[in-house]
Parts: sequence; structure tokens; C-alpha cells
Amino acid sequence: MSDSLTLAELSAAVSGGAAALRSITILQPVEGDGGKVFPATYAEGKYATEKRRLAAGDGGAEREVDCVLLNSVQSEANHAELALLDAVRRGLIQLPLIEVDFAEANAQFQKPLPNLTSLEVPHRLADAILRDSVLADGTRFSKSAYAERWRRSNLWNATAIYELCPTALVFGMWGSPDKPGGLGAKFERAYISEIVAVDTVAAADRMGFRVDPLSASSKVMLARSGDGFEIASEGTKSTVKPSALNHGNVVFPKSGSRLLGGVRCRFAEQTTVVSLGALRKLRFPVDGKSEPKSDDAARTALAALALCAGVLTTERGVSLRSRCNLRPVAPRVWEILDRPGMPAKTFTMTGDDAIALFKDAAAASMPWMKDTLSLKPTPELVDLVRRSQEIMAAEGEEKES
Repeated sequence: MSDSLTLAELSAAVSGGAAALRSITILQPVEGDGGKVFPATYAEGKYATEKRRLAAGDGGAEREVDCVLLNSVQSEANHAELALLDAVRRGLIQLPLIEVDFAEANAQFQKPLPNLTSLEVPHRLADAILRDSVLADGTRFSKSAYAERWRRSNLWNATAIYELCPTALVFGMWGSPDKPGGLGAKFERAYISEIVAVDTVAAADRMGFRVDPLSASSKVMLARSGDGFEIASEGTKSTVKPSALNHGNVVFPKSGSRLLGGVRCRFAEQTTVVSLGALRKLRFPVDGKSEPKSDDAARTALAALALCAGVLTTERGVSLRSRCNLRPVAPRVWEILDRPGMPAKTFTMTGDDAIALFKDAAAASMPWMKDTLSLKPTPELVDLVRRSQEIMAAEGEEKES
């Protein structure tokens, strides 16, 4: 096993017939082997489950086991993007960023919003948040020269997207400046990662109390008064129990509801693949002309970017959600899956190694946008957010009442 990966080796894999970069990592809960973890819940509060065949060992027959999805492909991509964004903000790498600045708009919101970048919005470069924002001169992003350049992008002409948002070519994108998520170019994911709990046993559903140290009784009725409350007098029409104002003991789950109690598993498995086949579909013409050498250089830069994302994500830790914190049981190992019949090259890589490789690959490829492109939300987008927050606040108060 090699200590790391060189640019020459990565370039040869991209320009040759290698299928992918791959890492399969065994994880355990930070509490220890067999600790309880809480998967993501989906429609109707259910976990995403599947069956797998697991080798019994010592020549025994395979057996079918229950598995539960801990982190989806989409969520893994989001974690990887945040790892890249953190590296950008720390000055470790340079990537094109488009950022929507909500500083002025926040004065109108009940809940302020942070600035959002193209590494955070759901549909990346094609997201409606970017579409419905404007440049410093007031031009809508969707009508700007930037959007005009990538409006007709496709697999055989991905240069404009590479220059504006190369991560869209790594993590996938579907849309256009005018109709994000609808018509427009489709770029498949080259970075695919997933975490699955293997051989699971469901824990009992959760039950219990949140205990109030003040022991506020549910028999004392309250009336809302300004920002606080007062004890309701006899005949007061609109009253609430203390629990509606976050006082008193709270029983969970409430009648008719269910709180899943998590799962225990033999182990969790994180599988990450960087598809070199997906990257080979992309071409990057300059002045209308595509050259195999420059195409391979851009593909290599994207492969290095994807690898960097995977390595940096691991070093940030696998903290998926409350009570779902995992750690690798051994250093993460990567492979280059070469052509059939050829042995896979295995290597390990630190964050510093991945950053250095990415910088070298990016320097050897065509340039991309250096400065962050700053946008501001349109008035109608601000109104949409403001009104939505008002409705959410009102509905919340009605439910409490």
C-alpha cells in the first residue's frame, strides 16, 4: 500500500481506463462497539431499511441481515461540500464561490439568515436562491453574463460550469439559470457516498419525561400576556397549560405519536466512490475547440477535488445528528480501481496530502473564477422569506394554544 497518491498517478488513472477511486470504511459508534445510533427518519417517521447478505466467516453460509441507512448520498454530498467550504474559509484551498448576502435583509426577518454560498444551497449553481438574487449593479443572476455563459452547458461543453462552480460537476446538478431543477443540463454525480448500519437490531421506542425543576402543575391555567403570561382568572376565555409555554413536565411520546429508539448494529459501513467514468463524459472546449489533453487536465482537477472532499470530510469527524456519532476503526484506505485484470492501487491520504494534490491538479488545469461573486436577494425573495417566517410563527402559536 502506498502512503499517498501523486498527481502523475491520478492523471494516469483519469486518462487511462481506471473505473473509480473507492474507499470502504468500517465505523463504530463513539460510545463503543454495539452502541446505539439514531438513523435519519423519513416519511411517517420511518427509517430507510434494506436487506444485505453477510458472509458468516470460517466457510459458513451467507446470511441475510437487516440494514438501516444512516446517511444518504445526498446528505453525504452536503457534508463533503461543507468540508470544502470550511477549507476555503480557512484559506487552505481556493474554489469559485457565489454568495448571497442577507445582512441587509435580516432586519426584516424574525429569524436572521446567514449568507448562503453555492456550496450550501440545495441545487448548487442552478438553485433558485441564486436565480432570484442580483449582482451589485442590480442585474438578476439568471440574466447576467455569468448565467448566459453556462445556460447552454452540457456534457460536451462544461467549461462555463467548471469556471463558475466546479463542485456542481463533482456532486451533480440538474437545471438551468432560468428553471433550476427543471429544463437544462443534467450532470450526474461523480462523488457518491453512503453510510449504512449493517446487521441491525431495533431498540425499544423512547418513553419518558422532561422534568421541570419548578414542578409547575398542569392544573394551573395561564393566559398569554405580552411577552409572558399571567395566572388565568375564572372566566378567562383563552387559556393554556404551562406546558404550552415550556413550563411543567413534558411526557414523551405524546398520545398517538411514536419516538423511534434507534438501532444497534454489528458495524456501520461508509462507501465512497469517485466515478472516473462520469468525469470522462465531460469535455471542456476553449474558444469552441476541445483538446484531449486539456480535457484530461480538467477531469483530473475534478477528481482531485472529489478526493479532497472525501478526505477532509473524514477528518471533520462523522457526526451525523444527535446520538449518531461514529468513528473509523482504522485509518481510511483508498483504492484506484484499474482496468479489469489489473490490481487495485491502495493508498492512504491525510488532509494535507489531499489539499496539496488538489492544488497541483488545479494549477495544471484551466483557470476558474478567483474572487467570490457576491449577490443580494431580490425584494420579492426577501418578502417570501419574511412572510413565510410570519406564517410559521403564527402557526406555531396556534398549535401551542
